[in-house]
Amino acid sequence: MGAQEKSQRNFNSLQRVKVYRLSEDGKWDVQGTGHVTVDYLERSEKLALFVIDEEDNETLIVHCISPDDIYRKQEDTIISWRDSEFSTELALSFQENMGCSYIWDHICNVQRNMHFSSLNSATFHSMNSELRELPAVELSTLPIIFKTVTESGSIADKMWLTELILNDQDFFQKLMELFRMCEDLENMDDLYMIFKIVKGIILLNSAQVFEKIFGDELIMDIIGSLEYDPDVPRVQHYRNFLKEHVIFKEAVPIKSPMVLSKIHQTYRVTYLKDVVLARVLDEATVASLNSIIHSNNAIIISLLKDDNTFIQELFARLRSPTTSAESKKNLVNFLHEFCSLSKSLQMVQQLQLFRDLINEGIFGIITDTLLSHDKKLVLTGADILVLFMNQDPNLLRSYVVRPEGFPLLGLLVKGMITDFGDYMQCQFLGILRSLLNPVSLSGAQRDTIIDIFYEKHLGQLIEVIILSCPDELGQSTSNLASNTRGVESQNSTTPEILLNICEFLRFCVVHHPYRIKCNFLLNNVIDKVLLLTRRREKYLVVAAVRFVRTILSRRDEHLINRFVKKNLLKPVVDAFVANGDRYNLLNSAVLELFEYIRKENLELLVKYIVDSFWDQLVKFENLASVQSLKVKYEQCLENCGTKADVNVLDSRKRIDERAPEKEEEEYFNEDSDEEDTASESRTRKVQPQPVSSNGVAASYPSLRSGRLVDYDDDEDDEDYRPPPKKQTETSEEDEGALESLQLKRKLISREHESDLACKKQGLGKSSKSKDSVFATLCSTLSQAELPSKTIANTMPLSGRSADGNKVSGEENHTEKESNSPRSYDKSSSEEDNHGEKEPPRNCSDCLHSPSDSRQLSGEEPRTVP
Repeated sequence: MGAQEKSQRNFNSLQRVKVYRLSEDGKWDVQGTGHVTVDYLERSEKLALFVIDEEDNETLIVHCISPDDIYRKQEDTIISWRDSEFSTELALSFQENMGCSYIWDHICNVQRNMHFSSLNSATFHSMNSELRELPAVELSTLPIIFKTVTESGSIADKMWLTELILNDQDFFQKLMELFRMCEDLENMDDLYMIFKIVKGIILLNSAQVFEKIFGDELIMDIIGSLEYDPDVPRVQHYRNFLKEHVIFKEAVPIKSPMVLSKIHQTYRVTYLKDVVLARVLDEATVASLNSIIHSNNAIIISLLKDDNTFIQELFARLRSPTTSAESKKNLVNFLHEFCSLSKSLQMVQQLQLFRDLINEGIFGIITDTLLSHDKKLVLTGADILVLFMNQDPNLLRSYVVRPEGFPLLGLLVKGMITDFGDYMQCQFLGILRSLLNPVSLSGAQRDTIIDIFYEKHLGQLIEVIILSCPDELGQSTSNLASNTRGVESQNSTTPEILLNICEFLRFCVVHHPYRIKCNFLLNNVIDKVLLLTRRREKYLVVAAVRFVRTILSRRDEHLINRFVKKNLLKPVVDAFVANGDRYNLLNSAVLELFEYIRKENLELLVKYIVDSFWDQLVKFENLASVQSLKVKYEQCLENCGTKADVNVLDSRKRIDERAPEKEEEEYFNEDSDEEDTASESRTRKVQPQPVSSNGVAASYPSLRSGRLVDYDDDEDDEDYRPPPKKQTETSEEDEGALESLQLKRKLISREHESDLACKKQGLGKSSKSKDSVFATLCSTLSQAELPSKTIANTMPLSGRSADGNKVSGEENHTEKESNSPRSYDKSSSEEDNHGEKEPPRNCSDCLHSPSDSRQLSGEEPRTVP
């Protein structure tokens, strides 16, 4: 009893559903929850779906299963259909997957039985009303078989006919025997009928039927029967082509019979789909045939990749130096087809296969292939690389960055600039772009591969442009190559190659801005690419303009300055002017370039274009882009003028404010040397500077510390502490004096050259009296306001300073060095420190001041109180 209750609960859970109904506003409304069953309608032989509410046992839905209704199973738990009674969509959502599958199988079985029962309806001909199997295949029964096959238009008829054919195991063998007999007898009527029967059977689109007719025993006879198409005036010869013209080449012997069978079957089915029945096949049948081909390819590749002996023998023959050129060509073609068919494998298996091929050395084989003189073979090798790049670009990158992979990168660049004629579009551009794309590159690998390309190979692409573009006189622009080489290169390089190079350079500008910037600035790459504007092909001129537009989009200041400095936009403007009023791609490209410069507010380029080329562009002023560029130029000038006026006013204001300070500074700078020669101690009493016996002025402390006169603060400022004294070594011999003179000459500042020149001019004026000049100078110094803490005590100290100066002056007349101690400790300490910073003055220095002139003339210096 417990087991029955448990079974009943499981059964109920499997059939427990929610009923949904699609409302007018497109939402699914829940009608209730219950249990679904498939049962007969009351007083009827029709089966229907019943859903009983689990709470009150009321009937939620009763739906009669119809052969015309279309039922859909979604996500393993939902069955939906359109109910004609409610004129809306209904859906059952099952709690369990098994319950959904159970009801779905019931619905399919009911519909299938209804389809077979419909064969007894009036729509089917009376001659087939009692037919439960196909008649025997004979000449007399061919019309019945033909009518049965050709008049089965509905889905039910096709399903019934397929089942009848599959039930008769010898049907196709007997039909092909009858075909061969009719062909021997040249019975064209029966051959036409057999053609229609075979074509109708293929259009049934049954996988089980395809498996039988595409076997090795029947496939050739099936193709032979399709040669007799009544709609074609002549008999075709498909079998003759497959047997005589199609040659199966084994680059490496294949020992597996299954692999050989699948290879032949795949080719014949492909030929049947693409040639024999290309006019009559529908999309569903074509898709089924493609599925068979794809499945066969997967089986072939799986069996071959698992055969280690086969793979090793393949690469051994490719590496062998004794392999002939023709055999090597077949091996490379087989390798290409092998890699192409690997797309039929799952992604993981395909990646593992490619890694195994890399371990076997496939990239080395491709490198040797690209060195071949056979251009078809070179392109085959390039196609193999494309397959690897599509699978995983890092597989090729990891090889190229190694030393053994460097030649392969060079060959790819060479292939990009090689003309392959009419064979096919060159694949090398795509390979290089994938290799150098920094988005999918890792750090170390990215830097390595990009460095290799820019150092070794970018120059080759630029050289091709140089050799292919004429100068103004129509001759080659290359100064590096001979005239013969330039002409040959110009003739051999097609415009398509130049276009590819220009597009590749644009790719480099976008993805490698910093490297391309350095390379372009150092090697004048922009100038050389703009040589394309001299070509006759307008699309090459447009490519050069787009290249310029891409560079300017980087908004790099150095590159923009390069355009202005080298006048690089002149070829673009010349090409635009030469194009005239033609509204073409060149016109649009140049106008878009001007518009970009204006919108991005590149003021330097706006001024450069209008200042340099407005005489040429003025006739295009009616164009909106050119007119807007001129307006932008005027706005830039206004902005610059406003800024310039403000700067001038500010600078003048600063000059006016600093004028008094500058005059005072110049005044004191001019008198500083006179004060040095006139004052020995730091008092307000001015004394003339004595001259040593060898003509060298004595060295006294410099007045560059900011005060005009230093004061002796022994008694008045006890808090003052002079800086520590540095002992200066002095020499008593003449050699020391000469060294001091040389040192002083080297250390004369250039800032005082103008002052010295003025002083020299002052010496040349003999009309002014030396006494009057000196007196005026001394009176001026005595009246000047001297900043000092002890200005009130100046007069009491003047007497001592005078005495000190006397003693010091006498010592200077007897010694050759001027750094001797003074009579007061603090004063002499400061003077020694200043003397260490400023070397002794030489004879030429003495000629630069009026006081020195007085000493040289022999006059006695005067003491100014």
